[in-house]
Amino acid sequence: MGRNLELAIGALNGTVGDYLARTGNGLATSMAFIHRGAVLPLDPASLARAFPDASARVVVLVHGLMNTEHVWGRPDADDAPATDYGSNLTRDLGFTPLYVRYNSGLPIPDSGAALDALLTALVAAWPTPLTELLPLGYSMGGLVVRSACHVAATSDHAWLKLVSRALYVGTPHLGAPLERLGRVVSKVLRAVPDPYTRLIADIADLRSHGLQDLGDADLRHEDRARRRVSVSLRDPHHPVPLLPGLRHYLAAGTLVSAPWAAALFGDSVVPAPSATAAASGLPPAHVRLFPGMSHIALAHHPDVYDQLHAWLTEAP
Repeated sequence: MGRNLELAIGALNGTVGDYLARTGNGLATSMAFIHRGAVLPLDPASLARAFPDASARVVVLVHGLMNTEHVWGRPDADDAPATDYGSNLTRDLGFTPLYVRYNSGLPIPDSGAALDALLTALVAAWPTPLTELLPLGYSMGGLVVRSACHVAATSDHAWLKLVSRALYVGTPHLGAPLERLGRVVSKVLRAVPDPYTRLIADIADLRSHGLQDLGDADLRHEDRARRRVSVSLRDPHHPVPLLPGLRHYLAAGTLVSAPWAAALFGDSVVPAPSATAAASGLPPAHVRLFPGMSHIALAHHPDVYDQLHAWLTEAP
């Protein structure tokens, strides 16, 4: 499958992936690790062949909404990922990188449960004893990581004991106002006594559960049940806080440097307060804002990598 087709299917999954999965459509993406463009089987023999120099430290890269693992590579790269955060962490710190591909249109809690199951299978089959699992989530991927950690913590799953720190890049910890604005517009259109405006509202409401979950950063199904029609950011005390006992690191971008504008527009997708609000109680050094950096650039920018590297080499 060519890269452009994979990107198109990733975007389609993010838009209506829940519908594709519900109807058994072959275009629905099942969560898996992707290695050299193909699904990586999680058995010891396959993993040993794929990673003959498998490290005891693994970084798990989880992409965002409407993405595939290609988002980690440079936009001008012919294959994905070529040189990216994962390969750089191999070169500099000895991590083995594993790239997750998933249906980002599914509810975030479902993707979190699938990631929990994937990591459980990985730990059982990895060809060398693991000493560290390092989650690296971009955009929605950071919420999927948080959801998986919540599932593992409540079920006492073994892989979580290998996680001591987590990295989040452009993650909307308090949600995405653009999605919440869509809810408001849809509600207004539906209130107009005209069949055409209601049809537009019906079409708007076809957007995927994953996309809708992004509005409030819903990590559990019970969080989704309390969804409200509002544009404002949710109270910073999220019902599923950052997991205690881990070191959390947050990177965010802003298109402009003025604080008031950064609060409104952020990196064009995620406002700065949403990407950094989970930092409440974190050491200031664990949060980094990159002025002038767009949302998509956060996934593969050398300045962001330098910060990730600095965080990972700091003393505990």
